[in-house]
Amino acid sequence: MLELSDINSFYGKAHVLNDLGFSVARGQVVALLGRNGAGKTTTMKSIMQMVVPGSGSVRYNGQDITGWPTHKVAKLGLGYVPEERRIFTDLTVTENLEVGRQPARDGTVQWTEEMLFELFPNLAERRGNRGKALSGGEQQMLTIARTLMGNPSFVLLDEPSEGIAPVIVEQMAHVITQLKADGLTVLLSEQNLHFARAVADRAVIIEGGTTKFEGTLAELNAHPEIRDAYLSV
Repeated sequence: MLELSDINSFYGKAHVLNDLGFSVARGQVVALLGRNGAGKTTTMKSIMQMVVPGSGSVRYNGQDITGWPTHKVAKLGLGYVPEERRIFTDLTVTENLEVGRQPARDGTVQWTEEMLFELFPNLAERRGNRGKALSGGEQQMLTIARTLMGNPSFVLLDEPSEGIAPVIVEQMAHVITQLKADGLTVLLSEQNLHFARAVADRAVIIEGGTTKFEGTLAELNAHPEIRDAYLSV
């Protein structure tokens, strides 16, 4: 469904991604793992063309989308949940969801506010609250819910478990499992290997903007030397 080939991405003269490549099959949850600064967020932004690769290609459903405007990429069904959350703090939960609404797409879940409130009970209780009154974990939930209002078929989650309470992390794991059950494909950027093991089918490890491992979680577990080399602090 998604294929990155020989991606080289830059911030000015800083070469961040170096011939990066991996693929994500339809219906999978794939964890993009690596230490802080490994290039995970840049990978997400390169997929969405928020950072346009200097070379290489990003293909979605067989179509080369490299260099496309980001809004056009989103219209293909790619939903991006940034690490920074970026909710509208002066709008209510319900108003934030309305901002994310897009027309229905064939073959994808047609999300409604009530479906999302069922998936995120915390938000249901606070539907009339402004974004700035929510906890960090609730803001993260709202960011995901707002993205789902766009009815994506593929969701990119950047560090969904970062900086939130353990009980919310457990809820996040449940949400990702439910998204997979609903037929969505998910690529999540993570440093938390325990969280990745709980939700992912496959893992891609990057270091220095280069792919160092691509395989199942069982294969990664069978090679602790890879984990120690690229994931240990």
